[in-house]
Amino acid sequence: MYDKEQIAIAWKKQLAIDFNCTMEDFEKKENVITVARNNPGRRVYTPQKEFLSMVTLGTNAVISADKRIHEWLRQWIAKKNGIWLFEHNYLMELEIELQKYGKKLGQSHHMFLPKEEIKEPIIDFEVKWFEQEEIMGMYGQKAFSNALCEKYLPQRPDLLAVGAIYKENIIGLAGCSADTPLFWQIGIDVLPDYRSMGIGTKLVQLLKNEVFRRKAIPFYGTSLSNLHSWNIALHCGFYPAWVEIETVET
Repeated sequence: MYDKEQIAIAWKKQLAIDFNCTMEDFEKKENVITVARNNPGRRVYTPQKEFLSMVTLGTNAVISADKRIHEWLRQWIAKKNGIWLFEHNYLMELEIELQKYGKKLGQSHHMFLPKEEIKEPIIDFEVKWFEQEEIMGMYGQKAFSNALCEKYLPQRPDLLAVGAIYKENIIGLAGCSADTPLFWQIGIDVLPDYRSMGIGTKLVQLLKNEVFRRKAIPFYGTSLSNLHSWNIALHCGFYPAWVEIETVET
């Protein structure tokens, strides 16, 4: 079992790989710009090298970017507090510059890490577990697009899921993808008629605990305005740990 400090250190090591920087860069007062690279061991969400991605752990901003945009970035970040670079007015400035390269900003990701304690939820519904081989036949269901990837992705395979069952049907599903061998990302979906009943929170808690038992570290992500998802994360013992955003093709 990992404690909170061990998890935080392990995650900084992962982010340093992803953003081609050092762990110490996340603690600096000044913002940091690095060259975007496909480092071995990075999280892979797109097959190509990211043109630009930006992250904050709450102190500064670390930006991994194509060299062509470095000079503009140096001027953009000058005398700015890194955490405010994720605000709309600054992101609009970045968006305008990115369009010159055929890029635009994707979704911002508000990410959570787990605290060390494991609390077993009280379950008042039927539960079914799905291992990787069973998940292979579950792709393509729009109702569970957050719990599972859109298809089998070898670079971050869905390894485990847990469902809430009612009358032999899945009414809620929490799944996790191995974004790295150590860090497994949890997603949750509950059918509309069964929301606000605590099902999502209990499924995420069950999955979080099982991921720990399998010697991996669960993490959780959501969007800025998805308050229901935020509450699930907080109720399951996760805490806000970092925010990141990346570019996509226009």
